[in-house]
Amino acid sequence: MKRTLSRILAVLVAIAVFAGLVHLVLVATHRADPAATTVHGLTAQRLWATLGAGVALVSVVTGGLAVTRRATRLAIAAMVAGLIGAISGGLVLAVANGGPGTGNGVVGAAAAVVLGVAALALGGFAMSRARTVGSGSLGLNR
Repeated sequence: MKRTLSRILAVLVAIAVFAGLVHLVLVATHRADPAATTVHGLTAQRLWATLGAGVALVSVVTGGLAVTRRATRLAIAAMVAGLIGAISGGLVLAVANGGPGTGNGVVGAAAAVVLGVAALALGGFAMSRARTVGSGSLGLNR
């Protein structure tokens, strides 16, 4: 019971931190003001932001696997995919001309930036762990 409750609490804290970081990215890029009129449906920029966030989310999962398995190739893949997701989100934020609800995909782009940076950190951590545990080699054969 204690273990389940602590896991639920950890997930809730992680969600709150993620939402706070996404809001921080929106405020830092001056995109936090909501639109006066809301655009419904999928726009090209929303699709671009969603794909970037999806790539970044997959890279976070890959980075987590790389940390647990101490696999260097997974860590490299997580870092590359995280960089792609973060750059994609940054580009969407750069070309957006409004806040949430304008159809520009700024919320998905901010999520892609946060997840991409998290994947880069996880991949870097996995690389450092694989290097210190290995016997002098980079461990590329794992």
